[in-house]
Amino acid sequence: MEKTIDIDKILKGKMGAKAKFVPKFLVNWLKRIVHEDQVNAFLWENREKTGTDWLEATMNYLGTTLEIKGKENLPDPGDGRLYIFVSNHPLGGEDGVALGVVIGRHYNERFRYLVNDLLMNLPGLAPLCIPINKTGHQARNFPAMVEAGFQSDYHMLMFPAGLCSRRKNGVIRDLPWKKTFVTKSVQYQRDVVPIHFSGRNSSFFYRLANFSDRFLPFNLAMMFLVDEMYKNVNQKFTVTIGKPIPWQTFDKSKTPMEWAQFVQDQVYNLDK
Repeated sequence: MEKTIDIDKILKGKMGAKAKFVPKFLVNWLKRIVHEDQVNAFLWENREKTGTDWLEATMNYLGTTLEIKGKENLPDPGDGRLYIFVSNHPLGGEDGVALGVVIGRHYNERFRYLVNDLLMNLPGLAPLCIPINKTGHQARNFPAMVEAGFQSDYHMLMFPAGLCSRRKNGVIRDLPWKKTFVTKSVQYQRDVVPIHFSGRNSSFFYRLANFSDRFLPFNLAMMFLVDEMYKNVNQKFTVTIGKPIPWQTFDKSKTPMEWAQFVQDQVYNLDK
């Protein structure tokens, strides 16, 4: 079986010769946290699948089921228009997979994610992705990649928070949404379809994420998202789709950041 996820190779690629100084117990711990053997077995068994078929296989593997509310609010695939689908990001894994299945099946796979370029390591997912990496060597190409996505003939699926939800004062909610989807909605005259996804990660994850956000220069919590995914096997989630918001809504009465906050509030109101 060929390894797609190989912690030893990743460490060597990041650290070079220094990788040999990483204690063996730490390497084994990393492999366990990212479920290296289980993930590689799944990827190998589904190596012939790509796109929405691969996403559906992932959902089946995880035992994920969905209750979809407001499906009638999804615009007609034949209306000749392009849309931006925006959602909260409570899980950081299953939510992206499940929404890809919903949008991919409805629009015959005519959509693309804007995603962290780490996910490009998943061959089945890569064809659906426009990679973004604002901190690495691709940083200067970030605007060009975003433009390529919105200039394309694909609907865009976005999680405008950029990170999965955090817990603050007992409330699980996304961090403030970034304004990119608002400015691109106006620039490319794409209406915005708001989506709410139910679900949560473990209390351990939220404690770790808050610690990482406050005290560390990197997102340690991201390493645990695969582990969180396995904690959420055989779960049922509710997807609530709201009515499209016309691009003309985003006028000069608010700043793009304020409009992003407005849409984020609309998304959370869908859950009430």
